[in-house]
Amino acid sequence: MPHSTSSSRPRKRLYSDEERARRDATAWTTVQAILAPVQFLVFAISLVLVLRYLWTGEGYSWATASILLKTALLYTIMITGAIWEKVVFGQYLFAPAFFWEDVVSFLVIALHTLYLWGLLTGSIPPVTLMIITLAAYTVYVVNAGQFLWKLRKARLDGQLDNEVPA
Repeated sequence: MPHSTSSSRPRKRLYSDEERARRDATAWTTVQAILAPVQFLVFAISLVLVLRYLWTGEGYSWATASILLKTALLYTIMITGAIWEKVVFGQYLFAPAFFWEDVVSFLVIALHTLYLWGLLTGSIPPVTLMIITLAAYTVYVVNAGQFLWKLRKARLDGQLDNEVPA
C-alpha cells in the first residue's frame, strides 16, 4: 500500500533544487569540505595540548601555537563559508537554512577573538586564556554538531529525491 503523506506535514528540504545545483557547482563546497575536517583535526590536537598545559603547567608554547592555528582555520572557514552561503543562498550570512549555525559560529569567533585579544595585549593570564579556549572549543563542538546534522539532512533530502514513487 503506498504511503500517504496527506495526514503528515511534508518535511522542509534544506535546499531548493536551484540552491542544490549552485551548491554542487561551486568550488566553495569543496573548500568547505576540506577545511572542516582539517579544522577538526587541529582542534583535537589543540585540545590535548591545552588540557596538558592545564594539567601539568608544561607546553604553553605548543598549546598557544595550536590555538593560533585553530583560530586561523576558524577565520578562514568562516570567510569561505560566507562566500559559499552567498553563492548558494544569495546572502553572505544568516541564510534561513543556516541561521542558527551562523549565530553559534559568531559565538565561537567571539571567544577565539577574546583569546587573541588577551594573548596579544597580555591582559589575560595564561590559565585564563586556556579556560577561554576550552569555552570556545565547547561551543565549537556544538557548532560542528549543528553542521553535521545539516549534512545528514542534506543527504536524506538527496535520498528522498532519488526515490521512485510507487
